[in-house]
Amino acid sequence: MTTVAVLADPPVEGFVLPELAAGPLDESEATALYTAMLGDVCRAVEASGAELLVNYRPGEQVPDGVDPEAAVREPLDDALQNPGEARYEVQVGSTFAGRIGNTVTHLLDREGVATVAAVKPTAALLARQQIDSAAMKLRSSDVVLGPSTDGRVYYAGFADPIDFEDAYTTPAVETLVDRAADADHGVDFLPTNPVVETPADLRTIVPLLRARVRTGRVVPPRTTTVLDELGLRVRDADGDPMLVRE
Repeated sequence: MTTVAVLADPPVEGFVLPELAAGPLDESEATALYTAMLGDVCRAVEASGAELLVNYRPGEQVPDGVDPEAAVREPLDDALQNPGEARYEVQVGSTFAGRIGNTVTHLLDREGVATVAAVKPTAALLARQQIDSAAMKLRSSDVVLGPSTDGRVYYAGFADPIDFEDAYTTPAVETLVDRAADADHGVDFLPTNPVVETPADLRTIVPLLRARVRTGRVVPPRTTTVLDELGLRVRDADGDPMLVRE
């Protein structure tokens, strides 16, 4: 069984999705979107054959007065089918790559977990089938990556550790492959999926979700509901896509 660690920030205003909160959304709307995506991603992990580990920030890395574990647990208690079965642990490390590296290495080396994956809550389209597919790929490859746009990754799975120092340096997908190659690890890939962190990401995911809804395909329900309530649409602006509200 793969343990999937979701690297969760506490969904509080002014702390999550800063690039969106500074532009097409306000801080409250960005927080609602992040909370929805966190719920959808964790529910997808729960529905798969993997073990869900919610990795939350330590208290010194969040705004004053915020209990990071409680802030993450509260929305997930509603999103998960069996919230009591989710595992919660604090992240250790000062950088994103360091926190992932500490989690992956601890689980593989100290707890004897067979395979470990790190997932971003912003990977709203991550589905149970992809998580299970990655677990199968990890039986024959030491590293499995889910590429996203702009060289980012939404999923990184490991059967053996790599050197995680600065391993998520842009472009993360290339840097992680370089680190895997340095360790003589085989690498496989999942299909490309968008993450939702920037205005450009919204211009990608909004029409995609609307198209899926129109054709009766599976969508992340909470994320889709929030984006629909915000009235976000993509329209043509002299040949370029433009995010608008209706």
